[in-house]
Amino acid sequence: MSDDVLSVIPTDPWWQPEASQAERARGLVTTLVPWNPDSIEPEVSLTWHESVALVDCGANLERITCPRCENEVDTDWWRALLDDRYEDGFNDLSAVLPCCGRQSSLADLHYDWPCGFARFEIEIWNPGRSWLTEGELAAIAAEIGHPVRQVMAHI
Repeated sequence: MSDDVLSVIPTDPWWQPEASQAERARGLVTTLVPWNPDSIEPEVSLTWHESVALVDCGANLERITCPRCENEVDTDWWRALLDDRYEDGFNDLSAVLPCCGRQSSLADLHYDWPCGFARFEIEIWNPGRSWLTEGELAAIAAEIGHPVRQVMAHI
């Protein structure tokens, strides 16, 4: 069986909220995900990662493009770099892009579907809905005290 996971992460990969802020955000998120008794009940969890973690979109990833020249980034290059950076907990997200030779951050690549890096994550397993609206993301950001973005994974 496959699952969908909607993750909400801070825009700064290294930022983490206080526990009370995260709990308030969890309470808000819980009100935003409907539960249909004919489907799997959504589960909302909070995760504080010890180091920066990749929050990817699973099988939803279609392509990655360069934020500088907009050319497609080779996924084999990207995966090899992820393997290399995983060892040190993604402490260094910088990369020289193979397409144009310019410097960027792995967090700034354009992922289709969105991916990100984070030390804090709100995960909504089987949310029973699609993307959160800009207004909902703003409300979550107000609760945790930092701007957020979202990643929808299919695993």
